Amino acid sequence: MDKIIDNQTIMCGDVLERLKEIQSDSVNLIVTDPPYNLNKDYVKTQDRLDFDEYIEFSKKWLSECNRVLKKNGTIYVFMGMRYISYIYQILEKDMGFTFNSWITWFYTQGIGKTKGFSPRHDDILMFTKDAKKFTFNLDDIRVPQKFYRSINNMRGANPGNVWEFSHMHYCNANRQEHPTQKPEGLYERMILASSNEGDVVLDPFGGSGTCLRVCQNTNRKGISIELNPEYCKMTEERLKEPFNGFDSVDEKMTRCPNDLNDADVRQEYIYNHIKWFLMNHKDSIPDFLTEVKEKYLKKMIETGQTSIFQDYNIKI
Repeated sequence: MDKIIDNQTIMCGDVLERLKEIQSDSVNLIVTDPPYNLNKDYVKTQDRLDFDEYIEFSKKWLSECNRVLKKNGTIYVFMGMRYISYIYQILEKDMGFTFNSWITWFYTQGIGKTKGFSPRHDDILMFTKDAKKFTFNLDDIRVPQKFYRSINNMRGANPGNVWEFSHMHYCNANRQEHPTQKPEGLYERMILASSNEGDVVLDPFGGSGTCLRVCQNTNRKGISIELNPEYCKMTEERLKEPFNGFDSVDEKMTRCPNDLNDADVRQEYIYNHIKWFLMNHKDSIPDFLTEVKEKYLKKMIETGQTSIFQDYNIKI
């Protein structure tokens, strides 16, 4: 039975059948991490199809995504190296989408190999329905500048198409019993960039519920489809947990710009930094303020600006 929690809909069942139940032209954004056909054990399925079967399966679910996505919508698809070129061709040639970005998710630890080079990245394809009319909220996903300059946009820089987020290690408190769980920070960036509050975001391969968890805490209406009832239950329980910040963050978010020498500019910037970059990452605020302290404590003592350290229990 489907569940709805905080405007997040968990649809349990076969993706090709359940997608047919979603109204055409009703979804603003699709973000999904489909099986890579690498023989992963998803309990209910083994992720092991013949090459032609996998391509045909991909065409079928992407065709349904094309149908439900609005004319100004965007789709992000995680994909492994073996099949990514075929998914690209399906989206561009078969479905008529417009290519926007090829995003590389870089991580420091991954599969070890003794013959050949160990992989240290996954890829994400970003396509839009319309070449020009689509949502992209750059201000919501900027990353802090390295230096303060009056000519810089201190709201931050474009994060680029290489994103560094740690894997969901088993020591992470939010790690679920799912073989391919992705960091919430990845989904946060895509969802904030390519949808607005109140929009409908679809994940046809719901997995451990990362997409819905991010939608829940960014005021989007999420829909996930998941074959395995155990993963659906996992998602349900995850949505009921209190929110204390997303489980991952781009390390650049905690960096404090150099050359914040003007007292008034420095004071304003420090508070803005927390609001702009760490709103959904409260656990990372102490890391940012520790760097602030290392760079500017002496000047902040001279100008009487140390109260922010007390606000966040940072010893000076």
